[in-house]
Amino acid sequence: MPTREQITEALKSVIDPELHHDIVSLGMVRDIEIQDGGRVDVVVSLTTPGCPIRNHFQNGVMEAVGSLEGVRDVNVGFDVLSQDEKQSLSQRLGRGGGPLPAGSLAQVTNVICVASGKGGVGKSTATANLAAALFAEGRATAALDADVWGYSIPRMLGVHGRPMVSADRKIIPLETHGGIKAVSIEFFLDSEDQAITWRGPMLHKAIRQFLEDVEWGQLDYLLIDLPPGTGDVTMTLAQLLPHSKFVIVTTPQEAAQKVARRAAETAVRYDIELLGVIENMYGEVFGEGGGQVLADELDIPLLGKIPLTEGVRRASDAGTPIVLEDPDNPASQAFFHAARGIIAATPQEIRMLATPVVAGITGTPLPMAP
Repeated sequence: MPTREQITEALKSVIDPELHHDIVSLGMVRDIEIQDGGRVDVVVSLTTPGCPIRNHFQNGVMEAVGSLEGVRDVNVGFDVLSQDEKQSLSQRLGRGGGPLPAGSLAQVTNVICVASGKGGVGKSTATANLAAALFAEGRATAALDADVWGYSIPRMLGVHGRPMVSADRKIIPLETHGGIKAVSIEFFLDSEDQAITWRGPMLHKAIRQFLEDVEWGQLDYLLIDLPPGTGDVTMTLAQLLPHSKFVIVTTPQEAAQKVARRAAETAVRYDIELLGVIENMYGEVFGEGGGQVLADELDIPLLGKIPLTEGVRRASDAGTPIVLEDPDNPASQAFFHAARGIIAATPQEIRMLATPVVAGITGTPLPMAP
């Protein structure tokens, strides 16, 4: 039979899909008991009694411990972290002692933030069309409108209304175009296009609620349309979603490119991965090439170049992204190219166990000369 230390080491491969750390370092392994006959009992402490990812931890523990030599049976039990333990964990994770996630994002494989640093570069248009393109590629996708002051995702996706609330008091996203989920502050206002005059703390609270009090369900991609600037929202997301990724949108001209670089540098400052750059609105009016320059400066891929066309504007105003209305349009093809680049650069399933580091030389063997 393995020792307690060996079992603890094996449990370090079990990852919390929201907190992105192993359950040992998070202090979630409450007890380990080695029984006669090859049985091991493990008690895991959850952040909330009705944790929707309980089965995730059960399967992960059974797989990790069950793979050890001599173990014939693994019994997994659960309890709940005390309020003091949760507050201590929250502080260690840089959440300021605030509430821990309750499982809403546990089934979301990839969170992609779409940023620009400045307004007017078509960031929301890019978000809506990327969401539609990823959905058309067979990926379960949702769009979160985090631009609380300048919300426009509802108009661009053609989705309006008041969300329902589940039995667990979770907000159920609205759906459009056959299954694209969406959440925006507009859904909770008295009328469409109502002005919002909140200060920073209210913004932080709204973003937290949109992330943690929404029943997102199983998603391959959650795209977050960020507001202009590099302040409150970016810091909130860095705190709540340390493993999210950024896509930077810029127009070709140097002024937009320089501001977009500031947004990228802010993400890097908070250790958020940059996925790539999208150059939007290239053509006679704004020129061409600024996106490639920015991508080269940041040493990340240029995911796509979107031409400035009237069709994109018309489709956005009508609430049907151009990639769905006219898939053969040059702008649609560029959005599909960017979406496929995102798919190629991101995981396609949620990690339950950490990937082991394999030492030595790996790869495809070359044929040897006789």
